[in-house]
Amino acid sequence: MKALLATLALIAPAAAMAEGGLDQPMGGGIESFVFLGGFLLIFYFLLWRPQSKRQKEHKNLIAELAKNDEVVTAGGMLGKVTKVTDEFVVVEVADGVQFPVQKVAVTAVLPKGTIKEVKA
Repeated sequence: MKALLATLALIAPAAAMAEGGLDQPMGGGIESFVFLGGFLLIFYFLLWRPQSKRQKEHKNLIAELAKNDEVVTAGGMLGKVTKVTDEFVVVEVADGVQFPVQKVAVTAVLPKGTIKEVKA
């Protein structure tokens, strides 16, 4: 045990001197800012900008919903809008089968006649 402590006592100062010998700074200031700026640009163009564009398009889609539009809901139901209110739309999925859906659940407005093509 004493031999182990004596060996550590000899090695510890040498290791401490070796660590203290590095007086060079770890990375320059301008390099860090360039790296951070590049990272932020990549984040903006790959994530933030496309997501805000999709949100804007969906907001416009919801605002322009009108009676007789053919739509797809988030659940995958195809139907024709029969009534539009502030928060909800009533969608007819078959003759006489209607149900209310929140406007935000409408994912797409289809071209006229799409439902007839799907049924055939």
